Amino acid sequence: MPLALITGASRGIGAATARALADTHSLLLGGRDTAALESLAAELPDARPWPVELTDPTALAAATADLAEVDLLVHSAGIARVGPLAEATAARWREMYEVNVIAVVELTRLLLPALRTTKGQVILINSGAGQNAHPGWGPYAASKFALRAYADVLRGEETPTSGIRVTTIFPGRTATDMQRTVRADEGADYDPTRYLRPESVAAAIRTAALATPEAHFTEITVRPT
Repeated sequence: MPLALITGASRGIGAATARALADTHSLLLGGRDTAALESLAAELPDARPWPVELTDPTALAAATADLAEVDLLVHSAGIARVGPLAEATAARWREMYEVNVIAVVELTRLLLPALRTTKGQVILINSGAGQNAHPGWGPYAASKFALRAYADVLRGEETPTSGIRVTTIFPGRTATDMQRTVRADEGADYDPTRYLRPESVAAAIRTAALATPEAHFTEITVRPT
């Protein structure tokens, strides 16, 4: 089966994506929580943990060195914090960009030869904040706008030459641990029934990943009803 590497697979959208692709792909489950990755891998027919610190370039280079062919790379790992710009320190800005942008860029760069070999696909989980920036979301929205620009340039450079398809998914608020943290930052209650289920976002990812060869889903927006 084709090989898919999913970052952020220990929980939330990443874990739901792993379950959604388990019948069509061999899976590498990326994340920091080794125990959670091992537990998820045990549920699935052909999956193994890939515990790597994505913000460590040396560790990332070592972990990708033996991956000669990758059919699908799903960037689900990310962080979100909200608050006014006046309270957003340089450390907060750097943290957002290190995880949400730079780690994505470097992992993709390292895997481009493996993706070119298979004419594979890169799917980036963005956010509604990557389409519209609102007060309180400064560093996070900026990182997601940067991720959107990166995807657009990657698509423009790679699709015509190597055949790599590049898809950006823009989910609205989703019932995950990240959303729980965001709601705490906002001083509001967390009610998962108001948000998308991770499985709904994973269904959009599966749609893009299983598109027929002549079809290229460049962007998919998913919002709660």
